[in-house]
Amino acid sequence: MAKAYWISAYRSISNPDALAAYAKIAGPAIQAAGGRFLARGVAAAVYENGIKERTTLIEFDSVEAAIAAHDSPGYQEALRALAGGADREIRIVEGA
Repeated sequence: MAKAYWISAYRSISNPDALAAYAKIAGPAIQAAGGRFLARGVAAAVYENGIKERTTLIEFDSVEAAIAAHDSPGYQEALRALAGGADREIRIVEGA
């Protein structure tokens, strides 16, 4: 079974306090669901239409595990804490 990668690309952060509250809940919820943080922080370089903002890369054992992590009660609680404090996109992709 191919691994899966959850990529969060932030466009902007409007409420750093809400992002901090989100991160406090989201990190443990993602790890409890089997996620392994591979990279997180502001992009070192961007190209094309990229935005130099926070990006997170998380590895899971499968697409199903990544989706289950997103849909879990713990992660949904984290999303409520974020409450619109950031404009971002999350993609889950299957590894090669």
